[in-house]
Amino acid sequence: MWAFIHKLGSPKWFYAISSRLLPWFWTTAVLLIGVGTVWGLAFAPADYQQGNSYRIIYVHVPAAFLAQSIFVSMAVAGLIFMVWKIKIADMAAAMMAPLGAAMTFVGLFSGAVWGVPTWGTWWMWDARLTSMLILFFLYIGVIALRGAFSSRHSASRAASVLAMVGVINIPIIKYSVDWWYTLHQPSSFSMTSRPSMPADMWLPLLIMVLGFYCFFVAVTLMRMRSEILRRESNKRWVRELAGELS
Repeated sequence: MWAFIHKLGSPKWFYAISSRLLPWFWTTAVLLIGVGTVWGLAFAPADYQQGNSYRIIYVHVPAAFLAQSIFVSMAVAGLIFMVWKIKIADMAAAMMAPLGAAMTFVGLFSGAVWGVPTWGTWWMWDARLTSMLILFFLYIGVIALRGAFSSRHSASRAASVLAMVGVINIPIIKYSVDWWYTLHQPSSFSMTSRPSMPADMWLPLLIMVLGFYCFFVAVTLMRMRSEILRRESNKRWVRELAGELS
């Protein structure tokens, strides 16, 4: 296990193994998102209260899940970079941040669109919505910090610290509907109870969530490969690879 982790920290080894993983994640993501979209939009029954407007859940929930998971992943990667100085971890955190910000925006926007027929308004300073907005600002802060320093090492340390401190917002997002009175509905999935929706509604949602996660891994691997080539451009193996491709 430790040997595998040690290898994973090598840019050259990571670049090689990621080339074999990428096609699998892309294919799985396309299949899952395709099946989940068709099932959720065309075959899942309408909600007895919200009608067809609830179908935005098949984008809103996966995006919100992913937004939170990416920030936790960034915090873990930042901790690994700070403690063990593994530069692959820093590359992963840097490449995840824009996608995390995009997923947070999608979650906020789709939630606002859903709020119109459900609550009668685009936005309310609800605990869940407000904490998600804070998450978006945290992502923007992490991205901004990486461009605010002339030293890449200093920028990485600052961004890692913000990610590790900001991760405290994740449990606030998750438990906001339990700690405060909110208009936002409880979580669609729970580890301790059965889903409140019928199977033909939550199964396509689960498929979409898995598809979004595969999409996240595929995009992150692809962006990390580009970053590795950029940062390691003076290394012999990169020059040899460039010669083979040319």
